[in-house]
Amino acid sequence: MNGQSGADPSENEHRDGRRAGRRGAPVLEACRIGKRFGPVTVLHEVGFQLDAGEVLALVGENGAGKSTLMKIVAGVLGQDEGEVRVDGAPVRFHGVLDAEHAGIAIIHQELNLVQELSVAANIFLGREPKLAGLVIDKRAMVKAAQALLARLGIAIDPEAKAGSLRIGEQQTVEIAKALSLDARALIMDEPTSALSSAECATLFKVIAQLTTAGVAIVYISHRMDEVIALADRVMVLRDGRHVLTAPIAETSRDQIIKAMVGRALAPTARAGVANTNPVMLSVEGLWADVATRHGRKRVIDDITFDVRAGEVFGIAGLLGSGRTEILETIFAASDRLSGGSVRVAGREVAIRDPRAAKALGFAFVPEDRKSKGLLIDMSISANVVLPSLETLSRFSIRTRGRESRTAREAIEALRIRCAGPGQAAKSLSGGNQQKVVMAKWLATRPRILLLDEPTRGIDVGAKQEIYDLVFELAAEGLAIVVVSSELPEVLALADRILVMCEGRSAGILSRQEASEEGVMALASPPARLDPSLGRLSA
Repeated sequence: MNGQSGADPSENEHRDGRRAGRRGAPVLEACRIGKRFGPVTVLHEVGFQLDAGEVLALVGENGAGKSTLMKIVAGVLGQDEGEVRVDGAPVRFHGVLDAEHAGIAIIHQELNLVQELSVAANIFLGREPKLAGLVIDKRAMVKAAQALLARLGIAIDPEAKAGSLRIGEQQTVEIAKALSLDARALIMDEPTSALSSAECATLFKVIAQLTTAGVAIVYISHRMDEVIALADRVMVLRDGRHVLTAPIAETSRDQIIKAMVGRALAPTARAGVANTNPVMLSVEGLWADVATRHGRKRVIDDITFDVRAGEVFGIAGLLGSGRTEILETIFAASDRLSGGSVRVAGREVAIRDPRAAKALGFAFVPEDRKSKGLLIDMSISANVVLPSLETLSRFSIRTRGRESRTAREAIEALRIRCAGPGQAAKSLSGGNQQKVVMAKWLATRPRILLLDEPTRGIDVGAKQEIYDLVFELAAEGLAIVVVSSELPEVLALADRILVMCEGRSAGILSRQEASEEGVMALASPPARLDPSLGRLSA
């Protein structure tokens, strides 16, 4: 995402004013924090301080220790060494409630909603308004939830079940939940990773409002433009150690990235695909309906495109435009009523379930790695080999040696940072979990690769590795379809881009025709476009 999409000059002037007017004791401090998980030390005497009204950006590669440090100061984890201070006084949190009572709230990178409860119930879970102190006042709770969601500019039904929402909508609910706490220090761990450009721009305005009111914010993000646009200072962790803290005005994007990865990153480039390559995937007249409380709603309609062998085909659009639904419908990854024609290498096929899709050479990396991409409690090895068990077995008998070799090859090829194939997937950083999801599908040796938000929550170094991998796979002849809310990512990866608007195709642009402005013009409903919400550059 281009983090400047939601910022305007008046907000930058306001940020400069906050820098000049800061005084008094820090709201929150971490002093020489150390943390171990078994024999592995994940934090080495790391510290920071956070002033009222300040935005401190915390950056680093996946596994650098960012989320662990923030979980300690938010009461989720305990530290092994060092101390946390609030208003200069040492504190020891024994849980999240202790931290919340001290005025510290956290928006987690991974969603923590109760899927079967309503949006309103999730926002006020454990803090529900009561009638006479006894019975939950549902009407008051729904009204308060509506007000919080309106503040974020999002039209979500507060009575809808959390599990019925898309990932981006669930992320917005997590943000509303944190805002409901009226915290003095707010930790945002990748808050925009699943948001559309309009939602990001609105969130940035909310951040400006919060800092004006004196709320201190720790902002974790892999999106450098966001960091530069929002932060007063930036702090870099690498391998659990503090590397850099500097005013954002006195450092550059390249300096931050070099501090994160220990090296400069070369730009990713690729020659386009030849028009003479055979068409591997053809989609014609694709449509899908979803069940709602008021009947059925068409989420994609009359979608037609083709993808050649060796081509990277991008799909862009605002949240809710139908990007993910296209991939899920092709792969039969949902129970939606759907129709249309799908051809593989010129032959029309009927895909009734993911098993049939896999047999035809499809692989699908979903946007929600935690619930749809991984068996989170299982090992890396178990996850990597799961879709390939039939081909790795001999006479229907599992061969552990071949499985172990496949897992180790995947770890090496995708540079998965782990202790070994036996490590549990849930103990990996988000970016390394994403690599495991990709590894397990690449192990099936697909012909057509469907990628939904392949770099969500992945740091800049790992992101380039994913880009390079996509280009290598395309060079080997795979047909690749990429959905991303990061428009610069789509522009960098795709040979052509299908732009979606409200469930329908708004046009297909070649690499030469595509630009951020051009995609935005097609993706935005003309009658309802609010220019103040910024560009589609997630």
